[in-house]
Amino acid sequence: MTRATTVRAVLAAAVLLVSVFVTLTMSPRLGLDLQGGTRMVLQAKDSATVEADRETTDRTLEVLRQRIDSLGVAEPVLTRSGEDRIIVELPDVQDPRQAAAVIGRTAQLSFHEVLGAAPPGTDTAPETGEKRLILPDEQGTRLDLGPVRLSGAGVKDATAFFEAQQAAGWTVKLDFHKDAGKDWTKLTGEAACHPTGDERRRVAIVLDEKVISSPQVDPSVGCQAGLPSGGTQITGSFTAKEARDLALLIKGGALPVPVEIVEQRTVGPTLGAVAIDASAQAALIGAAATALFITFVYRLFGALAAVALAAYGVISYAALVGLGVTLTLPGLAGFVLAIGMAVDANVLVFERAREECQDRPTRSLRSALTTGFQKAFSAVADSNITTLLAAGLLFFLGSGPVKGFGVTLAIGVIASMFSALVIARALTEIAAGSRFVSDYRGVNGIARPGSVRTWLTRKDPQLFRKPVQWLVISTALVAVAVAGIVVRGVDLGVEFTGGRLVEYSTSRPVDVETARSTLADAGFGDAEITTAGDGDISVRTGKLDNDGEHALRTALATEGGETTKVRDELIGPSLGDELRRNALIALGVAVLVQLAYLAVRFRWTFAVGSVIAMVHDVIIVVGAFAWLGRPVDGIFLAALLTVIGYSVNDSVVVFDRVRELWAGNRKTPLATIARRAVLQTVPRTVNTGMGALFILVALAVLGGDSLADFALALLIGIVVGTWSSVFTAVPGALVLERTTTAPPPVPGKSSRRARAPRRDPLDNGARV
Repeated sequence: MTRATTVRAVLAAAVLLVSVFVTLTMSPRLGLDLQGGTRMVLQAKDSATVEADRETTDRTLEVLRQRIDSLGVAEPVLTRSGEDRIIVELPDVQDPRQAAAVIGRTAQLSFHEVLGAAPPGTDTAPETGEKRLILPDEQGTRLDLGPVRLSGAGVKDATAFFEAQQAAGWTVKLDFHKDAGKDWTKLTGEAACHPTGDERRRVAIVLDEKVISSPQVDPSVGCQAGLPSGGTQITGSFTAKEARDLALLIKGGALPVPVEIVEQRTVGPTLGAVAIDASAQAALIGAAATALFITFVYRLFGALAAVALAAYGVISYAALVGLGVTLTLPGLAGFVLAIGMAVDANVLVFERAREECQDRPTRSLRSALTTGFQKAFSAVADSNITTLLAAGLLFFLGSGPVKGFGVTLAIGVIASMFSALVIARALTEIAAGSRFVSDYRGVNGIARPGSVRTWLTRKDPQLFRKPVQWLVISTALVAVAVAGIVVRGVDLGVEFTGGRLVEYSTSRPVDVETARSTLADAGFGDAEITTAGDGDISVRTGKLDNDGEHALRTALATEGGETTKVRDELIGPSLGDELRRNALIALGVAVLVQLAYLAVRFRWTFAVGSVIAMVHDVIIVVGAFAWLGRPVDGIFLAALLTVIGYSVNDSVVVFDRVRELWAGNRKTPLATIARRAVLQTVPRTVNTGMGALFILVALAVLGGDSLADFALALLIGIVVGTWSSVFTAVPGALVLERTTTAPPPVPGKSSRRARAPRRDPLDNGARV
C-alpha cells in the first residue's frame, strides 16, 4: 500500500469516526412538515385604506422573513391572511416566546442630537409649547432629544461581537450606507462643538423609544470634524444574546407598522408518521437497489463504491446535524442530486479504468485504476464546481425554501466528492493491490469492457453527420411542452397563489393520518393537513369555494362526528412576490456564473450548448406537468432545481471528454471528436442514470402522495436531461462552431484561393 493510499485511508477513517460520533450524540432539526412547530398569527395595528393595508402587510411580511432567516429558522412558512394578518409557521422552534419577542418588535432605530438634560416634569418646549421627546438614558437621566437625524434605514449591516480590549463587553457594530454615513459625521461633528462633559456633546441612539446608548463624542474629535462615516459601535452592557438579537433586528429592518401576536399555538407535522416512514423506506430500498446495480456492473469495485456511498450518507447526515440545518422534504431534494453525483464520480472512474485496460491489456490493474482517477478528475471537479457555484448563489441570493435547498445541496456535493475521491479510492486501491483481485478479471469488475461499451464498439453509430436534425427534434419537444403551458396552463400550487385555511373542531378525536386519507378519498388529495394544539384539524388548500368547503366538512364528519368550523380565512401565497423574484434572480445569476465558468474551462460554444440543454430540460419538465395537470408548488420547485443541476452535470461530462480528445488530435473534424466522446461516455450516462432511476422509482411507488410529484418531476428531468446532454448540447455546440469558424465568402473575389475547397471541422472528412 502506497503512502498516498495510507493517507486517504486514515483521513477517511477519521472523518467517518467523527461523523458516527455526531450521528449518535446529536439529534436532527426537523422541519414543520416532518415534526411540526409553532404557528403564530400576527395582526397589523394600524393602516389607512384597504389598498394600503394589503401593501403594508406584504412589506411587513418580507421584513419578518428576513428576521426569521437571521434567527436561524430554516424554511419557515409565512402567509398573509386577509388584509392585515400574517400567519408565521416556525419549524422546530425550541423557545417560541423568544422568537415571538424578536419577531413582534418594531425595531425603530433612530439617532438624535441631545439638547441637554430635561428638568423634572418638563415635556414641552417653552418657546413653542410643542411636545418634546424626553427619554431617560442608561443611568436614568432624563434627556431632551432633538429630532431624528438618522434612521435605521441608513444602516447597511449590523454585527454583534465581543470587545475585550476596551472592556466594553458585547457590542453591536453598525456599518452605514454612504449618504447615511455623511449624516453620522455631521451629527457627531455638531455634538463635538460642545465642551467635554456637557450633555449636548452626547448622541442618543434610540430603539423603540428607549435610549439604548448615549455616548459622549471623544474629546479628540474636533468641532464640525465628526467621526468617520463608515460606521459606529453601540455599547450598553449587553449580554451575548441581547447583542445578537439587537443586531438581527437592526439588520432585518424596521416593521412598516407595529404588529400584535393575536394567536400562538403548536401544530403537528404536515406529513404524518406513515408518510414519513414510507418515504424513508423508499429511500432505503432505492439506495439498496442502486448499490446492487453498481455491484452487478462493476463486481468487487462496485461493491466497494456502494460502501463509499453508505459512508456518504453518514457523513452528509452528520454534517447536516452538526451544522444545525433543518431537515424538510423539499430540502432533501438536494441529496437526490448529490447521491447521483456520488455514484457518477465512481462510474466515471471505473469506465476510464476500463478504457485503460481495453487499450493496454498488459498493464496492471492498479496502474489502470490510478489512471482512471487521474483522467476522470477534471470531469468530476467541473461538474461538482458548477453545482457548488449554483448552490452558493441560491443560498446567498435566495431565501426560504430556495436557501434551504442551496444548503443541503452544497453539503451533499462536498460529502459526495469526499466519498468518491477519498473513501472509494482508498478502498479500491487497497483491493487492487491484491494478486487475487488483479489476476481474476471477472472479480474486479473493470478489467473487462462492459456490455454497453462492447455493443457500441461493434455498431459504431454515426451520430452527428447532420447535427441540425437533432436540434429539430429537441425544438419539437420544447414546442409540445410550450403548447401544454399555453393550452392547459400551469396549475400553480397554494404556495404561489394563496388559498383557504379552514380549521375544524370534531366531536370525536381524528388523527391526522385518518383525516388525510378521508379527505383524499373525497377529492382533496392536495390539501395540507395539520393538527392544532387542542386537537382541532387545520386544512389548507388552494381554490375552494363554499360548496367545496361544505363537501370537505361533510367528508371530515364521517370520521369525526359533529364537525364545527372554528376558523375560515383566505390566505396569501407563502412564496410571496419578493421571495419568487429573489428565487428567479438567484437562479438567473447561477446560470450566468455557470455559463462563465464553463466558457473559461471549455469553449464558449460548449458553455452555450450546456445552457441551451438546461433551458430545454426546464421547459419540458414544466410542460409535462402542465399536460398532466399536476400542481407546481414548492416541492416541484426543489425538483426543478435538482433537474437543472443534473442537466449541467451531464453536459459537463460529455464536453470534458470532447475537450480531452480534441486536444490530442486537432486535425480530426470536431464532429468526429464529438461522436467518439459521446460513445465513450454513454456507458457512464446509462449506469449513472440507472442508479438515480432506482431511487426515484422507489420514491414514486412507495413514498406516497407527498413524494409522488417530486419523484415524477425528477424522473422526467433525468430522462430528458440524459437526452439533451447528447442530442441538444452537443449538436448545439457543433452548429455554433460551424457558424463561428467558417468565414463568409468575400464579395467580388473569384480567385482560385477563394474557391479552393476547405475542410469543414464539423463534417466527417467531407469537402465543401
